[in-house]
Amino acid sequence: MIHFYRSDPFYISRESKSHSSIPSVHYHDAYEILYLISGDLYYLIGNQSYQVVSGSLLLIRMNDAHKLINPNGSTFERVTLLFQEEYLRSLLTEESVFHPLAPFQSGSGTIRIRGSEQGFIEDIFEKMITEQANGLSESNLYLKILLTELLIFIQRKIESGCQQHHLSSNRFHQHIPKVVHYINHHYDQRLTLDDISKRFYLSPSHLSRTFKESTGCTLIEYVNTVRVKQACCYLKESKLSVSDIAERVGFENLTHFGRTFKSIVGLSALKFRKSCEVLHDSNNPILQK
Repeated sequence: MIHFYRSDPFYISRESKSHSSIPSVHYHDAYEILYLISGDLYYLIGNQSYQVVSGSLLLIRMNDAHKLINPNGSTFERVTLLFQEEYLRSLLTEESVFHPLAPFQSGSGTIRIRGSEQGFIEDIFEKMITEQANGLSESNLYLKILLTELLIFIQRKIESGCQQHHLSSNRFHQHIPKVVHYINHHYDQRLTLDDISKRFYLSPSHLSRTFKESTGCTLIEYVNTVRVKQACCYLKESKLSVSDIAERVGFENLTHFGRTFKSIVGLSALKFRKSCEVLHDSNNPILQK
């Protein structure tokens, strides 16, 4: 049975879990954007399957039946955004050259977001969540502006050829979820293309090609993104030194860690930690008195 769920005009949430709150195949009267912060999942949309890994967006058109599949049962963190077609109508004029639903015209699918762009996307989502909670008189307008900015970004990614479609049935692709799961849980260990190829009994060339086809990034790009995301958590939540953090997340060379971190986050590790401390202080009601 396929279940129907009526949606609010605008809804966004960020949550960490190991299973879907709607386990059955279902559809909404709204468009859905899912962003996976950490983990690796499958989504069944219609009769096609999509692999969603950390740093990926999944677009689901209104009335497309879908279901989350978490074969490993591991914890994942995601942002779920739903909005109805009428929600953005007030921002449209006859002079508008961009239609907000343009990203959905080519159908449901996944979009891989580069590491350097993930901070931008996550910042938009964080602003949306904060604004939704504030409920101020101008919040509704600001949410529409943020959503429009997100949709324009997504459309430009699609136009640049970043959209991916359903998974191939090629037998080598069936190994990719296991590879992704292994990286997510062993990022602190030595992870080279040759090492992982041997572990999963695949040739390096096949693994390299099918990993890129399935996830939208190279294997090493994915490893680095997972490591840097974990490093960001340590920088926010611990007082460990940068060199200790680099070692904990699997970098053998501090210089390499520094270059990689800055290329993905846009800041050095020390500046990132400082920005988190400033943000924490500004949100501390005691310090604001």
